[in-house]
Amino acid sequence: METTKLIHLEIDGIQVEVPEGTSVLNAAKKVQIKIPTLCYHPDLKPWAACGLCIVRQLVKDRQDPTKWVPSPKLLRSCCTEATEGMKIVTNDPDIVNVRRTVLELTLANHPNDCLQCPRNQACELQTLAAEFGIRENPFPKLATNIPVDNSTGSIILNQNKCVKCGRCVQVCQQMQNVWALEFIGRGDSTRMAPAADVKLGDSPCIRCGQCSAHCPVGAIYENDETKKVWSALRDPEKVCLVQIAPAVRVAIGEAFGLPPGAISTGKIYAALRRLGFKKVFDTNFSADVTIMEEGTEFIARFTKGGKLPLITSCCPAWTDWMEKYAPDFTENFSSAKSPQQMLSALAKSYWAEKNGVDHTKIHMTSIMPCTAKKFEIRRDQYMSATGVQDTDVVLTTRELARMIKSAGIDFTNLPEEEADELLGAYTGAGTIFGVTGGVMEAALRTAYCLITGEAQPPSIDFNEVRGMEGVKTATIDIKGTKVNIAVAHQMGNVEKVLDQVREDIKNGVKPRYDFIEVMACRGGCIGGGGQPTGATDAVRALRTAGIYTDDEKCVLRMSHLNPQVQALYKDYLGETGANGGEKAEHLLHTHYHKRDLYKLQD
Repeated sequence: METTKLIHLEIDGIQVEVPEGTSVLNAAKKVQIKIPTLCYHPDLKPWAACGLCIVRQLVKDRQDPTKWVPSPKLLRSCCTEATEGMKIVTNDPDIVNVRRTVLELTLANHPNDCLQCPRNQACELQTLAAEFGIRENPFPKLATNIPVDNSTGSIILNQNKCVKCGRCVQVCQQMQNVWALEFIGRGDSTRMAPAADVKLGDSPCIRCGQCSAHCPVGAIYENDETKKVWSALRDPEKVCLVQIAPAVRVAIGEAFGLPPGAISTGKIYAALRRLGFKKVFDTNFSADVTIMEEGTEFIARFTKGGKLPLITSCCPAWTDWMEKYAPDFTENFSSAKSPQQMLSALAKSYWAEKNGVDHTKIHMTSIMPCTAKKFEIRRDQYMSATGVQDTDVVLTTRELARMIKSAGIDFTNLPEEEADELLGAYTGAGTIFGVTGGVMEAALRTAYCLITGEAQPPSIDFNEVRGMEGVKTATIDIKGTKVNIAVAHQMGNVEKVLDQVREDIKNGVKPRYDFIEVMACRGGCIGGGGQPTGATDAVRALRTAGIYTDDEKCVLRMSHLNPQVQALYKDYLGETGANGGEKAEHLLHTHYHKRDLYKLQD
């Protein structure tokens, strides 16, 4: 096995050993030296836009080679590779002065409305200004007045707050392969905006929110709809119900000082009741239902010669991308709705009937890690299967955290509570929907049992689909039946999988994959665009670990064993939609169609 070469350097007089290819910025982190940055993010290729991470290299004096003297040239540490014997100074009066000047120039082009900003107290620029003790600015204010773009209904683009770091463009193009954002203009007039300066809602944007998750300031943020929920909670005529997604429970605690991955399920239930919701349900329940629908759909296609590969359809940003960029795969998509939409439809039909509640009086709030979910609830007529809009409002994890804080609820000390009956119980398979590979693993657990008739697989953990590799492929042996699978997360990784299938079809051979799972965001929903900001792979790993811990703690870990799901089919749905269950087909399934990349302007 080839070993990584180690190199040695000195940073601020401290000896450092790092693998070859490490940047000076990351080498400094190894010895607890923080170099300030604004444009850098570990998810993205460094490109030295902001100029804050400057350092100085010491070089040998030409007159006296035994002496080391500071080079007049300042290096940008994010893009400078550490080399053997290098000597670096990260702080001196000139460096600090340059960094301060960069910050002051940035602030001169930035609005002074921190108190009204959605990123207040979570803003990287605000933090840097505080760390550098900037109290006055010697430069004149050069504020712009560009109209705020709220055309997507999911995320809002406020170019007046943009610090030109370029993260959103890199995320949209490199990570997500969407190309809704690009650099417009030159020099001081440079902006991050959709091509041709169209509205974001008219661009190829898939509303995944990764631009907002990576923006260091408040230039891109979720469309805050908490006022709608407060209004509904105050309305005596409404029966306010709520559901929470799998990934929310391992991330919301970060907003209250808990570590990433802390499982806060019971506290969330308690907080939601204190906010005034009549019933608290769990989207993990409908994730189990999704497996019943999607799993049986796969088995029917796999055993009876249906269209393969079957592709999962739980992620609304992915379905939007597919309809715009890969409409040739619409027939491969599972017709099963997302767990969010399934639970809302069941709440306004099954639960309403069982409890004698007029479904038109029900107001369903959905707590999601995802900004694209705000779009999903209105995407087409199938999202109103009950005759009214099934999900009324979607709040992100960040929005719920703000509601809890504004209500004065001491979240970290709340006693834990349970979800409500009929739509609250879940298995471990339901909770792993929150991570990449989770939908696939949950489906395989149940598929194995349905195909073989056995009580459970030899191993309930399908490790082949776990991990942060962008594309994972495997062949699963179900007692001699071979199932070829692929799992992709982060939209930029998806097209290579689709191209492989296209190549097989072109060559007239059976597609190499039978079942494909796709999640638009890195790590799956735990890294969703509506989660607490500041996610890195280290944070995603902790959130993922929390999800798997929740799975392992569950007494039941396969969806078809959920007693409330069994009761749902016995008492209400009958057969699954894939087997011709008429009620299940109506409430739990949808259809897909081609969408234009750009909407034509009038």
